[in-house]
Amino acid sequence: MMRSLLYVPASSERFIAKAHERGADAIILDLEDSVLPADKLSARAALAEAVPGVGRNGAKVFVRINADADLMFADAEAACRAGAFGLYVPKAREARTFADLATFLRTIEAPLRRAEMGFVALIEDPGAVLDARLIARAPRVMGLSAGGEDLALALGAEPVPEVLRLPKLLIHYAAKAEGLLSFGMLRSTADYADHEAITEAAREARMHGFDGATCVHPAVVALLNDGFSPSAVQLDWAERVVQAARTNAGSFVIDGRMVDAPVVARARRILGVE
Repeated sequence: MMRSLLYVPASSERFIAKAHERGADAIILDLEDSVLPADKLSARAALAEAVPGVGRNGAKVFVRINADADLMFADAEAACRAGAFGLYVPKAREARTFADLATFLRTIEAPLRRAEMGFVALIEDPGAVLDARLIARAPRVMGLSAGGEDLALALGAEPVPEVLRLPKLLIHYAAKAEGLLSFGMLRSTADYADHEAITEAAREARMHGFDGATCVHPAVVALLNDGFSPSAVQLDWAERVVQAARTNAGSFVIDGRMVDAPVVARARRILGVE
């Protein structure tokens, strides 16, 4: 499960030092937007210690690399050598980028005898939204996510839920059509102070089938972990459905509602016993 993915600037020793204590399922060490141009090389060099440090309590560690070709491959190599689980690849526009990254990393991973890194494609412009399923089919892509602020900027729009809802759902559908993870909520992640709105957005996103979401403030981690986890009521229902399915062939009734094969499959998924 990756319910919560916390962005941490790779240039900030203070934030990195506490990241492993935040309870996030994944940490995204950011080399891109949160790092000043003058600090990018030093932030990259710091990955060797930062990656194992933020992951010491079991969180998956991603590195968001830069989209600029002059930085992308060196960022990816540093993340790989540091032991990162995967890469967040921003400004994703075409499958070729991921094929090139995969080919490049293979020559580094093999001598290190480490597992192949997975990629999360961060889709941030209208053309990429329309090509999301092609991107989802690219080598090593394990998940899709939308960059709401950049997407709204590219549209000449405001990053409000009414604007972001459709493109985020299209990206979500592309991910699920290809059996990938889908990260996000149907709103921007920039407004981290409105905990009530975030709680509702996480609940809504999970209802749509999103697997988790990113956040930029540690106070949001617990909200996401709760919002993307099944409730006690859902767990109780799922347990009763799965138990009843063991002794009932075909369809049957639970709580006054018909249960058949797709419903049993959903109950098993809630329990993590697919």
